[in-house]
Amino acid sequence: MTKIITTKDKSTTLYTEKFDEHYHSTFGAINESLHIFINEGLLYSNLKTVNIFEVGFGTGLNAFLTYIQSQKSNITVNYICIEKFPIQKNIANQLNYPELLSPENKSIFNLFHECEWNKDIAINELFTFKKVLGDFTKYDFDNKYDIIYFDAFAPEKQPELWNLSIFQKVYTVLNNKGILTTYSSKGIVKNNLREAGFIVKRLKGPEGKRHILRAEKTEDEKF
Repeated sequence: MTKIITTKDKSTTLYTEKFDEHYHSTFGAINESLHIFINEGLLYSNLKTVNIFEVGFGTGLNAFLTYIQSQKSNITVNYICIEKFPIQKNIANQLNYPELLSPENKSIFNLFHECEWNKDIAINELFTFKKVLGDFTKYDFDNKYDIIYFDAFAPEKQPELWNLSIFQKVYTVLNNKGILTTYSSKGIVKNNLREAGFIVKRLKGPEGKRHILRAEKTEDEKF
């Protein structure tokens, strides 16, 4: 069963009994995603043309925030995400992100949820979108990426998505200077990222969370 929860910043998130987990921080779903994936990911990259891969489409909040930022900052985005457990449309319709963030773009948020799976969609001249229905552990990449939004459920809930082999896989498909951002700063995550070849930085987290991680692929000399 999936329940809709209102978080501290008034934005909604979901609670899933399957994983006994919230999709976002109860201290603020929008604030959390903005901090981790937009500010410390998209904007940190400082790229004007960017390929983004999201592990865990979930509520669509990260994709929607990225779309809004792309329009605001004139960033060309090719956005691909993968989801094994998609939420139902009637649940997505009750999420209040468009109302809080950009009412004029509610149709875009709805499109993210209603569009066909496994199909490239040109939203507009700046933003292309594709959502893949599948298991990330079995996914074969066919492109290189600049940013990975790593937003799977917690390591103790989905350990198969946080192991060394997964991060090695991600490392190989990132461009040089490419980054991975994630909310988890657990020791096992840091260690696996470093062993995969990343330079890992622990950053200040959003409200309710002390730290997050940003990992960078660099083919320059490591020091």
